[in-house]
Amino acid sequence: MSEHAHAPDAMFGVDFWDERYRSAQRVWSGNPNPQLVAEVAGRPPGRALEGADAIWLARAGWTEVGADISGVALERAAQHARDTDPAAAARIEWRQADLIAQPPERDSFDLVSAQFMQLPPEQRTRLFTALAAAVDAGGMLLVVGHHPSDLATGVPRPPMPERFYTPDEIAALLDDSWRVAVSEARPRPATTPDGVEVTVHDTVLVAIRRVP
Repeated sequence: MSEHAHAPDAMFGVDFWDERYRSAQRVWSGNPNPQLVAEVAGRPPGRALEGADAIWLARAGWTEVGADISGVALERAAQHARDTDPAAAARIEWRQADLIAQPPERDSFDLVSAQFMQLPPEQRTRLFTALAAAVDAGGMLLVVGHHPSDLATGVPRPPMPERFYTPDEIAALLDDSWRVAVSEARPRPATTPDGVEVTVHDTVLVAIRRVP
């Protein structure tokens, strides 16, 4: 799931994202998120809940639920999957959902990946709590987001500091049924609109649900 997989306010609701993707040439870049690749590559495939990287996961053998609030985005993603890799496309269920209002099934996924879901604190807590509950025993929760330090780098970020979060803030939502494997601000290169090369940081949390 990416930042438009849900929307608690009208600013980023269904109509907003449908219109954005009607006017866009492509839904997603086609390049998997490097943090997801780093953490998931080599992991035994199972059932995953994701969004933007559904095709990459399906190609790696995962049975995938690709979730998004935008029906337009899902239609285009499904067509792209069929055109790119029909065998992988057959492993993906495309699901239109606001994941706060319609939480995923509890204890149902071996991987839940949330990419750049930049929500206000109350909605963020509700969303990540629901996503954690969807992970089955032995499964992985992967959360990647914009770290608060990015606001001072000069890269384009919305002036909404309350929507940025550290990995420790997400880890604090988990109970003792979890083992936190990674909680870090992971650096990567970026370029400002003026062409200045800078370093930004992704909030990266990897947690494994303990087997009872």
